[in-house]
Amino acid sequence: MFSPTCEVLLKIIEEGTGSIKGDANSAYEIITTFEFIFLLHLVKEIMEITYLLCQALQRQSQDVCNALKLVASTKELLQKMKDERWDGLLSLIKSFFQDREIDIPNLSSTYFSRGARARKEHRDHTLEHHYRVDIFYEDINCQLMELNHWFNDSSMELLQLSATLNPKSVNEPFRSGDVCRLMEKFYPEDFNEQEKLLLKRQLQHYEIDVVKHTNYKLLTSISELCQWLIKTGRVANFHLIYRVASLILTLSGFHCYKRERSFSMMNLIKTRLRNKMEDEFLNDSLSITRSIR
Repeated sequence: MFSPTCEVLLKIIEEGTGSIKGDANSAYEIITTFEFIFLLHLVKEIMEITYLLCQALQRQSQDVCNALKLVASTKELLQKMKDERWDGLLSLIKSFFQDREIDIPNLSSTYFSRGARARKEHRDHTLEHHYRVDIFYEDINCQLMELNHWFNDSSMELLQLSATLNPKSVNEPFRSGDVCRLMEKFYPEDFNEQEKLLLKRQLQHYEIDVVKHTNYKLLTSISELCQWLIKTGRVANFHLIYRVASLILTLSGFHCYKRERSFSMMNLIKTRLRNKMEDEFLNDSLSITRSIR
C-alpha cells in the first residue's frame, strides 16, 4: 500500500491545484520520513504479537483458561521483542528505504526535537538513541504496563479461580476449594456466614450431580452453565453456586465498560479542532474529567 499511496500523492502534486496540491505535498513529506515509516513497522510488529490476545478477549464466549495463557505468552513475546528485535527491525526499515530509493538519515547525528520541549532535552542524544529508547523501548514498555495493569496478580488470581466453574475445564479435577476461595476473597459481602458454610455443602453435591453429568460436558461457557442450571431446575439446589457464576459473568462486561468509558471521555476532550493535543496534556485533561464525573 505504501508505493501506490506515494504514486497517488505524487500525481496529485503534479496535476493538482490550490489547497489540494498543498495537502498532498504535506502528506507525502510526512509519510516518507524515517520516523513515520519506523512507527509503521513498529506498530505492525506489536500488533502481530497482541492480535491473538485481542481477539480472544473480544469473544462473547471467553475461554478464560486459554485467555490467561495468551496473556502470559503475549508478555513474554513483547519482552523478547524488546530484548532481541531492535537490530532486526532497524535493518528491515533500512531495506525498506533502500528499495524505494529514499534517503536514510544519519542515525549517529545529534537528535533535536521540535516544539517547546526541545529546550528541556539533552543535546547528547543521537537519532538512534531517540528511536531505540524514546520510541522502541517506550512503546513496548507501555504495552507491558497496560497488560500488567489489566492483568495484575489479583486479576490473574481472580480469573484463574473463576475458571474452575468453566465447563471447558471438565477434563481437569474439579477444585471446590477454588470456588470457596473465590467467594471469600473477592465476593465476601455477597454471602453471609451461613451461606458460606452452605456453599461448601452444595459444592460436594455439585461435583457429583453436575460436573459428572453427561450434558455438562457439552456446555462451552459459564453462561451456558447458568442457563442449563435453570433449564434443568438444578438452580434450586445450587443457588449459591449459581450466584457465584453470575458474579463471574459480570467481569468481562465491567472491564469493557471501563475501557469504553475511557474512550468516550477522550472523544469529549480530543475533538477535531484539538486533534494535535499532545499525550501529556490529554492525560491531564482526562484526569480532571474523571474526577468531575
